Amino acid sequence: MPSPSRSVALVTLGCARNEVDSEELAGRLSDQGWTLVEDASDADVAVVNTCGFVEQAKKDSIDALLEAGDLKESGRTQAVVAVGCLAERYGEQLAAQLPEADAVLGFDSYQDMSSHLGAILDGHAPASHTPSDRRRLLPLSPVARQDGAAGVALPGHGEIRRPDDVSIASPASSPRVVRARLDGRPWAPLKIASGCDRRCAFCAIPMFRGAFVSRRPSDVLAEARWLGQHDVKEIFLVSENSTSYGKDLGDLRLLDTMLPELVAVEGIERVRVSYLQPAEIRPDLLDAMTATPGVVPYFDISFQHASEPLLRRMRRFGSREAFLGLLEQVRERSPQAGIRSNVIVGFPGETEADLEELEQFLVHARLDVVGVFGYSDEDGTEAETYEAKLPEDEVAARLEHIRTLVEELNLQRAEERVGETVEVLVESLGDEDDPRPVGRAAQQGPDVDGVTYLPETADVVVGDIVRAEVVATEGIDLVAERR
Repeated sequence: MPSPSRSVALVTLGCARNEVDSEELAGRLSDQGWTLVEDASDADVAVVNTCGFVEQAKKDSIDALLEAGDLKESGRTQAVVAVGCLAERYGEQLAAQLPEADAVLGFDSYQDMSSHLGAILDGHAPASHTPSDRRRLLPLSPVARQDGAAGVALPGHGEIRRPDDVSIASPASSPRVVRARLDGRPWAPLKIASGCDRRCAFCAIPMFRGAFVSRRPSDVLAEARWLGQHDVKEIFLVSENSTSYGKDLGDLRLLDTMLPELVAVEGIERVRVSYLQPAEIRPDLLDAMTATPGVVPYFDISFQHASEPLLRRMRRFGSREAFLGLLEQVRERSPQAGIRSNVIVGFPGETEADLEELEQFLVHARLDVVGVFGYSDEDGTEAETYEAKLPEDEVAARLEHIRTLVEELNLQRAEERVGETVEVLVESLGDEDDPRPVGRAAQQGPDVDGVTYLPETADVVVGDIVRAEVVATEGIDLVAERR
């Protein structure tokens, strides 16, 4: 058990899934007597939870580790530890290239993180993580994974248990939640699964996150109750692929049936689902997401492209017609639904015709937000071996072209919302530069989907959910007046 005087700060980069992992680490460390501090310069140990998804994210993670390393010269910080996806993916290689990190630890170290940090401070740093393909740690058959997962680290899944069934437990029989809030936001991500079984040619995530494993509904519900008791009004269900939830538990409709239970949790007023694979979206799931009061009309759909031949080359499914048909199904059920996606341009073999197909899709799709990425090779992926790669300047030109198009289309979509009635979760009361309260309407996801401004005179507090009418836009952000 560490001395009570030993403190730790967690610095989190990347996606909301990493935020869950950091809060679980914080909960474990707090249970072991560590003092959690916000500022790394005030901590004995800075734990940097890195992202290893794309090149820019890797650079951001390296920069964060270097900045934390500088604190050893100027602040209280005695040690810097790299964890997260970049550490899991590169391990020893990262340690060799980054001496500023006193240790590089993989997911298997999370449960014993307190002991590792104590050893590092005592001058006995553990060996750096040796990377491996985490897909090989679990059975190939999804239905065999729940038993096999007992000995496999699954960050963000809390305590690893093997109950006899997958029923939704009552509060009295719920497992203990291992988590500590690291911010005061009125929303929080909640992990429902980890890993991915898809084999997209451009994506390395399955190699370092592993095969798909669902959390049991009883565990998800228990954590939702805990969040509701800690002033969370909106829970954001996260995973690498939410549309696969339940397949390893024998029931692909588990998410459909769990949503009403989640919105019934005391304190929780909104539930948001993220990362839907278009090829796996079922009509029953659409019905559950649009007909369950409290589940917001928000669809985070991973299209990636719209040209059928190129999608096949990416090891994905779909086409412009199929995707537009799916969007029509969504809007038939929920006309005001918010829909966001990501697309990749410059993939090896992408032709002018493929790019035109993507453009036509984007013009007709009326998406609220689109993240546009230029293709770059990712270590160990199938696409890294492809021929017909486009020159970097051509990828950059296509990236700029599609980003410019998307920016204009997203602005148009925001303007279409003028006159709509929205429900806004208040997240901030403003600041000196802009004293207007800031929140998110139901169709706006956290961090990257824009915000909604309320009048400076609005009588609100953080955590309120207020009804308002959209009266103007500022870029993709909305301006609304309370009704």
